[in-house]
Amino acid sequence: MASHEILGGKVLVYRRENSKKWQCSTRINSKNWRMSTGEESLALAKEIAEDWFFRMKAKEKGGGLKDEKTFKDAAKRYLEEYDVVTGGSRNRTYVAGNERRLRLYLSPFFEELGLSEVTAGKVQEYRVMRYKSAPEITPPNDPDGKPVKKLPAKNTLHQEIVTLRQVLKTAIRHGWLTHLPDLSTPYKSAEKISHRAWFSPDEYKRLYTATRNRAEKHRDKRFQWHAEQLHDFVLFMANTGLRPDEVNRLQYRDVEIVEDEETEETILLIQVRGKRGVGYCKSMPSAVFPFERLLKRNEPKPDDLIFADSHPTLFNTILEEQGLKFDREGSRRTAYSLRHTYICLRLMEGADIYQVAKNCRTSVEMIEKYYASHIATSISAAAVNVRRKVKSKKQVVEYEKRNAHRSQ
Repeated sequence: MASHEILGGKVLVYRRENSKKWQCSTRINSKNWRMSTGEESLALAKEIAEDWFFRMKAKEKGGGLKDEKTFKDAAKRYLEEYDVVTGGSRNRTYVAGNERRLRLYLSPFFEELGLSEVTAGKVQEYRVMRYKSAPEITPPNDPDGKPVKKLPAKNTLHQEIVTLRQVLKTAIRHGWLTHLPDLSTPYKSAEKISHRAWFSPDEYKRLYTATRNRAEKHRDKRFQWHAEQLHDFVLFMANTGLRPDEVNRLQYRDVEIVEDEETEETILLIQVRGKRGVGYCKSMPSAVFPFERLLKRNEPKPDDLIFADSHPTLFNTILEEQGLKFDREGSRRTAYSLRHTYICLRLMEGADIYQVAKNCRTSVEMIEKYYASHIATSISAAAVNVRRKVKSKKQVVEYEKRNAHRSQ
């Protein structure tokens, strides 16, 4: 191995036998530091090595010389192994979101920090930075036209902290970090549990009446198929309780029209593939007619998607026309609200909460937290409105006579 000392032996410039490019090394704070010059010329390599040495000494004086792995190293390892370790089982959109959050926000802030420097205080500085650096926009409907800051949503910051936690856990697994810092939000008060946006029975009737009228309006016209598909989509979703992503994956071969032995009604037996894996769903009888119309309209193959498109533009247009886009708390209604409507209507009809959770592939805890808390029928008036019986004066006199007789 060819080698040359420069700067009085403080820096060694060397070239390995199987390499054409020169490398350099030095010893600072009892640790060896190495770098490739990327040059095949010895003269250029020496100049680069000198510059590198003086930069390293400057970092040492300024406290910027890290004798540990940095956040940048942990983030790089996390991105390399995350998708491989999960076996591609995580949604591609979720994985891409983690990469985007690291690239745009987390890495620029934490990148040069040593892992031990990522403390609870530094994480709080990150939150403050995200709010202060929020861009200013002018609301389209603001008469004053004054720009306001578009602050990151609460869920956006939550997802960024989740990604940060995953990177730090990667560092812990590789022995680069001893413990996870406190990532919880300080000064946080108890939060009000808000219910999921849904359609009350009257609102749901207005919605499907509007989609039916829209289908009639477009009969024998250009958008007839789209309007009819949307009408059946609304009815199908509200009578099965499927998630939108589950409906998007649903094929005709996954749905079977059956006679239910217990209820003696015709229903749909659906094999569902979604975020909880593969499960089954038994629909309401009202889902059968929309499905039969879909079969007749599309004449599909078994592996065709039932709803290749949920027609969000037309759906939102109808919501806006009917004044149903937002509920009274200001929560935005989407196709997901049809699933929430199914759950709420089932609870209002007195369905067993465990069976509803099982049919919707969720937990009883989630239903009690986000749905049952605002359903009036979940409270038993008979159990609440209990009154103690008041004794009449005659009963009081007889009671006193009996006690007087016993005392004698």
